[in-house]
Amino acid sequence: MNKVRQYFDIWSILVIGLTFIFFVAALFTKGMTHDILLEAGVLLVSIKLILMAYRNSVTASSIHQKLDKIYIKLRCDESESQGSK
Repeated sequence: MNKVRQYFDIWSILVIGLTFIFFVAALFTKGMTHDILLEAGVLLVSIKLILMAYRNSVTASSIHQKLDKIYIKLRCDESESQGSK
């Protein structure tokens, strides 16, 4: 469970779980009718949105790490130039 929490926050896990529960409930109440395609579409859209949010957070984290490296390098360069004066 900790590995899942590393990738998704608690609200994303809750949305995935609730959407899956509603999908299974619709499957049992409606059966294999045309309406189940609508339920499957809702499930897939919910999962896609959550995966997009995860990818966005990974990208933001990567950008933050790169910016931190640039900031550290600039601070080192600045301190070297001030030390030589």
